[in-house]
Amino acid sequence: VLIDPMPMSAHDLEHLRSLGGAALIVVTNSDHTRVAHELQGVFGAKLLGPVAEKGVFAADRWIEDGEEIVPGLSALEMQGSKTPGELALLLEESTLITGDLIRGHRGGALNLLPDEKLTDKEAAIESVRRILEHDAIDAVLVGDGWPIFYDGHAKLGELVDQGG
Repeated sequence: VLIDPMPMSAHDLEHLRSLGGAALIVVTNSDHTRVAHELQGVFGAKLLGPVAEKGVFAADRWIEDGEEIVPGLSALEMQGSKTPGELALLLEESTLITGDLIRGHRGGALNLLPDEKLTDKEAAIESVRRILEHDAIDAVLVGDGWPIFYDGHAKLGELVDQGG
C-alpha cells in the first residue's frame, strides 16, 4: 500500500519493484494525487480516495469514514480542510497518518492548516476531536512537517485544546 506517493528516483522505484510493487495507492485528498496515477500504471495498482472527492479525480474505489482498506488500516473522514474531502488513516490503532489538515510545523507539536486555507475551522477541530476516540494512538505521521513518534494522542488533545 502506498499513501500519497511522491515522485520517486529510478533507484527507489526499482527497490519498490523488488519488494513486490504496490497493489493499492491511497490518496488522502485531491491535492495529493501527485504521481499516483503514474504509479498506478507502473504497478497495476488500484487507486483509492475519499468518497467526498468523487468526481474531482479518477479512482477505482471511494473510501468512506470507518472503512477498513486492508486489515489493520482504516480510514477516518476529515472535514473542514482545503479540499472537498480528506482522509486520515489509522494503522493498527496506534499510528495516525494524515494528509493536509493535521501538520507538524513545530517539532513535538501538531497544528492545523492555516485558517485561511480551512473551509470550516469548527468542522476541522471536530474531526480531530473524533480522532481522540482512538486512545491507542502513539505516532502521528503528518503529510507536512515533523512527525510525532510517541504521545500522539496527547499531542492531538493539545491541538484540540488550543483550538487548532
